[in-house]
Amino acid sequence: MQNGKSLYTPRAHSLDALRGFAILTMVLSGVIPYGVLPAWMYHAQLPPPEHTFNPNLPGLTWVDLVFPLFLFALGAAIPLALSRRLEKRVPGYKLVISIIERGALLAVFAILLRHVRPHVLDPQPETQHWMIALLGFVLMMLIFTRLPDAWPRKTRRVIRFCGWMGAMILLALLRYPDGSGFSPGRSDIIILVLANVYVFGSLIWLATRHRLLLRLGVLGLLLALRLAHTAPGWTEWLWSASPVPWLYKMTYLQYLFIVIPGTLVGDLLQSHMQKDLPADANAAHWSSRRFLVLVLLCISFVAVLLIGMQVRWLWQTTVVAMVMSAVGFALVVNPLTRFESHLKSLFGWGGYWLLLGLILEPFEGGIKKNDSTLSYYFITTGLAIFILIAFSIVIEVFNKKPAMQLLIDNGKNPMIAYVGFANLIWPVLALTGLDQVMISLTPTPWMGVLRGVLYTLLLAFIVQFLTKIKCIWRT
Repeated sequence: MQNGKSLYTPRAHSLDALRGFAILTMVLSGVIPYGVLPAWMYHAQLPPPEHTFNPNLPGLTWVDLVFPLFLFALGAAIPLALSRRLEKRVPGYKLVISIIERGALLAVFAILLRHVRPHVLDPQPETQHWMIALLGFVLMMLIFTRLPDAWPRKTRRVIRFCGWMGAMILLALLRYPDGSGFSPGRSDIIILVLANVYVFGSLIWLATRHRLLLRLGVLGLLLALRLAHTAPGWTEWLWSASPVPWLYKMTYLQYLFIVIPGTLVGDLLQSHMQKDLPADANAAHWSSRRFLVLVLLCISFVAVLLIGMQVRWLWQTTVVAMVMSAVGFALVVNPLTRFESHLKSLFGWGGYWLLLGLILEPFEGGIKKNDSTLSYYFITTGLAIFILIAFSIVIEVFNKKPAMQLLIDNGKNPMIAYVGFANLIWPVLALTGLDQVMISLTPTPWMGVLRGVLYTLLLAFIVQFLTKIKCIWRT
């Protein structure tokens, strides 16, 4: 901002915007036409037209980027959420219990959600399947919505009880195409991974919140396990051992390579937001043009890396990225305000993780999402930081928070956004016949993309409305 206004707010709106961007692009990637678009519109390892999974095919598309963005936002939010509780002097053991409880609730969410997905109920859903999907959404609303504290405790307990009882009865009655019923192994893998990395990432941050080197040391130990588990020995056993396979697998913890760097950025956000300086110290020192160039540079990093990794211009992409990094470091030198110092720190970490990922790119046969490679973790982490920088400047310097509000509100309520299309919008469209009308109006592949964008926007506005009326899911 200019004219001495504060360059920060009590809530990290740029992080909310990043989370909202991640969840909405995740939804978009699932509703675009299947099999008829260019390869860069799908996961790199699921190329059209057959979409047969090829584990040896390297590359990086925007679809591969959205999950790491969400993981990074989860990691960055850990210090912000837990620090507030520590400031309230919540005992450490209570924090640990709450972390485990939240991880368990996320796991329950993953299991319940997967059981009521319409295309899990039947690959060709009929009326009853769409109705069950809608019922599942209503039950999740009862279970996970944060009810107002002003409501009587008894009322809140009754609502929760009805949601849980309804969910248990529904799960007991459901049958699937193979004849099976409820199974804890039937779960949403994305949410289950989030549950695992949230618990371990939070506990790691709690134990190392004042010891940056120790946290990086934990990352080094994880790296050692990742590299050694393919050789016979106890590391191989540890990597594959799982007392509860449907709940926990060591392979899920590889995504801590994104979450732990996210906590480092969360520490920076927390430190920046806590500082209490006079108003005149917050006046922007750099020119608006300098900030604008930095925004464009950060966005360009994403475009250059996605194009270069996908078409396999490896050394050329590395050279261009290094030149861009040098330009970026020149832009963030000599910070004289806390916001500028904050950007300098963020850019430094972004450049570091990106360079680490580029160095590792030839390793493991090139960058891949599945099985995910080390280069995938670190390159996407660097890109996440650059997007966060761009959002921070747009919101805090150029006063464009209203323009970003749709992303921010969806970032505050990501679980409804994640569930909303398949279990709310799609069932309603199918039951009313509007889905066929939309398909007939958008018959070509790129018109199908437009249809997907419209569906995603519809979801975004619904979630925004629910967020504004304080109907927010907490898991």
